Amino acid sequence: MSSRVLVVVPTLNERENLPSLAAAVFAQPVGAELLVVDDNSPDGTGAVADEMAAADPRVHVLHRPRRLGIGSAYVAGFGWALARGYDAVVTMDADWSHDPSYLPALVDAARRDALVVGSRYLTGISVINWSLARLVLSTAGNAYVRTVTGLRLRDCTSGFQCITRPALQAIGCEHIRTNGYSFLVELKYRVQRRGFSIVEVPIVFTQRRHGRTKMTRKEILLSLVTAWKLRLGLYRW
Repeated sequence: MSSRVLVVVPTLNERENLPSLAAAVFAQPVGAELLVVDDNSPDGTGAVADEMAAADPRVHVLHRPRRLGIGSAYVAGFGWALARGYDAVVTMDADWSHDPSYLPALVDAARRDALVVGSRYLTGISVINWSLARLVLSTAGNAYVRTVTGLRLRDCTSGFQCITRPALQAIGCEHIRTNGYSFLVELKYRVQRRGFSIVEVPIVFTQRRHGRTKMTRKEILLSLVTAWKLRLGLYRW
């Protein structure tokens, strides 16, 4: 795999996190560029991203008219990357819960495997500053999704991952029907179903630095329903 790597970061009210995150991404020795997919953030994140893009050709921005969800943001980013010839795409949050220092490990593993998942649960539990209730919900939810879908992963709901161009081309991004965090399960399931190799690398996940989480109980419940829809073949392949 060559070195054209695109990091796709969906944003909604992340102006306090985005500049430092971009600097940390570019500090990693992977030669990555950054695509910000902004859902018309009321706090002006889109304008901050435009200023960054004007100052640095490695920064690109997609503006969307309203909050459309993290899943559709990543699908838009995948299409943008494929149209411009990138070899691999990294998905990550803008809030510093995903540390850019793990980018070299993800990108290096993607030279051998089609999807590399930054796993919070590969070597025990590697999560900082979560409440016990959230931790129990996450671990139990992962066990549930793994059992229903047959995903051969410890962390089925991780959003920090690197996917290669051939896998993206094969899975049919245009057919992805889930949004929100259910998308993270569907993406992995599509890659596995197409017979591509998936590997996990350990990461430490931390609570966001600034702002408020976008995760809701509704989205968590939808991801549990999505697992059964995938198992029953209710989505187009």
